[in-house]
Amino acid sequence: MAHLKLENVSTSPLTSEILENTKKGLGFVPNMYVTMGANPALLDAYTYSYNSFRANAGFSPVEQEVVFLSVAYENNCEYCMAAHSFVGDNMTKVPNEVTDAIRNGNPIPDIKFAALSKLTRSLTTARGNVSQEEINEFLDAGYSESHVLGIISGIAVKTMSNYSNHVSKPKL
Repeated sequence: MAHLKLENVSTSPLTSEILENTKKGLGFVPNMYVTMGANPALLDAYTYSYNSFRANAGFSPVEQEVVFLSVAYENNCEYCMAAHSFVGDNMTKVPNEVTDAIRNGNPIPDIKFAALSKLTRSLTTARGNVSQEEINEFLDAGYSESHVLGIISGIAVKTMSNYSNHVSKPKL
């Protein structure tokens, strides 16, 4: 698979500001952010959308990781799968059996997380063209219509990172 070398990462004021703020917040700058920084518009869109999803999509931190892991699985993004597995295991405390099931494409034992992952995966692979039956199944698990739109936000965020990781191959 072809990939970018990104030898000249942008030093634009916007990229520099985002990377500095990321380092202040996380204590480090993920390699993915450095490669995304080669295009300030991408890095800016990603970080804004990521933070908005975290703050406003209406999901718990564990549910957010279920969305991110499910998208990364469907988009076959090793970088994001590893990163969100780490976050899930060490920060948001996603139950191990949930993370393991998503990573391996197996059924998730928790009914609500299973419904969330299933609709996320369907929306990702079907490019949003899911059936009413799939949406009803998700709603019957205790989620709202607003959550369907929240999933779409998460898919958009992860699609930016998954695709850029595919073409730039950042180190973990």
